[in-house]
Amino acid sequence: MTIKADDILASARSYIGVPFQHQGRSRQCLDCVGLLLKVADDLTVPYTDVEGYTRRPWGGLLEQTFDDHVASGQLLKVEPSQRQKGDFLMMRFKGQPQHLAVFTGENIIHAYEAVGKVCEHRLDEMWASRIVRVYRLEGVDL
Repeated sequence: MTIKADDILASARSYIGVPFQHQGRSRQCLDCVGLLLKVADDLTVPYTDVEGYTRRPWGGLLEQTFDDHVASGQLLKVEPSQRQKGDFLMMRFKGQPQHLAVFTGENIIHAYEAVGKVCEHRLDEMWASRIVRVYRLEGVDL
């Protein structure tokens, strides 16, 4: 199945304004992981969800979960400098990676606790410096 990057972006944008809630998984509330899972649901992409994680994942949980999806052929891991629209960005504020966003080509879409909702804004230098890994759904077509 070929997925268009624009379909990923349209799905992610359909959640803009949804309130932030840790471990949220619905149109009523989402966290950054929940947003990516809702995009996967919308595109009928299979995934494994991890429940019960803390606000600050530790022990490599976030990375391992994504790497498991790489091993199963659902995701590709790409170099951060090679990111393209529709990719999933893994970020850290400090310490271990703890945040996820969808890259639009210029902006990011993410469920951001600091603003209390899913939002879209420019990927400026500060946000770009937080990127530690980039993942792409297998078969994405620009």
